[in-house]
Amino acid sequence: MERREFLRKSVWTALGSAIAGTGLMQAFNHISNDKSKTNKMKIVVLTGSPRKNGNSTYLAEQFIKGAEEQGHEVFRFDCAFNQVEPCRACNRCGMNGPCIFQDDFLKLRPHLIEADMVVFATPMYYFGISAQMKRVIDRFYAINGQIKGAPKKAAFLMTYADTSRTEAEPMLVHYHTLMDYLGWTSVGEVVASGVWTAGSVRNTDYPQQAYRMGKSL
Repeated sequence: MERREFLRKSVWTALGSAIAGTGLMQAFNHISNDKSKTNKMKIVVLTGSPRKNGNSTYLAEQFIKGAEEQGHEVFRFDCAFNQVEPCRACNRCGMNGPCIFQDDFLKLRPHLIEADMVVFATPMYYFGISAQMKRVIDRFYAINGQIKGAPKKAAFLMTYADTSRTEAEPMLVHYHTLMDYLGWTSVGEVVASGVWTAGSVRNTDYPQQAYRMGKSL
């Protein structure tokens, strides 16, 4: 019995030495480490509501909660509370260079370029995305050459007061058209209807949908 145990340990010791000697052990460790790194994403969340306690902002917060619980790195940019000038179509950037404006978009720019995923959270304002978010999206023009065709994911979180799905379609079409142009992959949308007053979305299932989306990444 002792002899068999000795032989078994000797075989495993020799096998371990052989693997280490050929570098296979390091390769296995490297693959394992790469996988863990790959699973962790850099996510940019853009909020478009000018209300700090807005319904779409709450959806964004729930998404962030789920994503961070999964170990993802999240950079949140509140479009309404940062100074971002609207694009003037001067084309000085050449769609891939510095913008003439030295404003808060400079804080967002490197995160957008490096992001693995971009999330848009906005209320419906007069049947479209908020003006505060739109001016940020328009400034994507200056980094177009670095984000178009990049293997990024995206998600869309929207809120609106009415309950007609037809009224939400133009915003969804805009979002999907943007995804088609940029070549990004949408992982889904949360379309929260029937929420108007600040905080009313908390009494619905929509925050849980946003949380589950972030948690599922």
